[in-house]
Amino acid sequence: MDLTSTVIIPLLFGSLGIFALFRLLQWMRMRAYLQEAVVVITGATSGLGKDTKTVLNAAEEILRYLGHVDILINNAGISFRGTIVDTGLDVDKKVMETNYFGPIALTKALLPSMIKRRQGHIVAISSIQGKISIPFRSAYAASKHATQAFFDCLRAEVEQYNIDVTVISPGYIQTNLSLNAITADGSRYGVMDKNTAEGQTAAEVAQVVLSAVGRKKKEVLVAGLTPSLAVYLRNLFPRLFFTLMATRAKKERKAKDS
Repeated sequence: MDLTSTVIIPLLFGSLGIFALFRLLQWMRMRAYLQEAVVVITGATSGLGKDTKTVLNAAEEILRYLGHVDILINNAGISFRGTIVDTGLDVDKKVMETNYFGPIALTKALLPSMIKRRQGHIVAISSIQGKISIPFRSAYAASKHATQAFFDCLRAEVEQYNIDVTVISPGYIQTNLSLNAITADGSRYGVMDKNTAEGQTAAEVAQVVLSAVGRKKKEVLVAGLTPSLAVYLRNLFPRLFFTLMATRAKKERKAKDS
């Protein structure tokens, strides 16, 4: 008897069947997890964010009318373009207020109710710049590094309460984030970056977020090959990474001066 027809093929189809069943069970569990969940998603118009007081007032209203939150998705953010030497401290504070203090203020406001129920899921939409830093994005990268660190700490602390924490780190997304970025003097950048225009659509990233939440993943990197490689390069070959970033800074500065 032929070994392929009697053993290998049935084993192959059997494995495929088990895999299909596993994916079906995952899908059913994800739907059950998300069905009728109370979901709060932050994100101000045009990516401009909100200040901390507004966030706290919103949290009070949410709990007053809905009683609890099952899933919190921290998505508000503002970007930045400029040199460190020319950037006023007030600009650094503004970016940090929106990208870091806003999300952690809302998270802290809703966290006690999640702990009391011993149930909840907190999502932070960070950035690949929460893992690496590129020239002329200092305030933005710093705020995203802080965000990454905070929610990594939170994940460890709330696991005992059955609360999940997911950090999503996208690369470039087709939004108005670069148009509404602030510059070194606090003015609007007003330019659609080429990388942003060619990035993933918001719908594509939203689908990744939905899947990550449904599968209760702890961390997801949503970026192309080059940014993803940069993350590993920064960790494994830092000297090379720093050299490449310095070269990039020189090229960008030369392009602006020309």
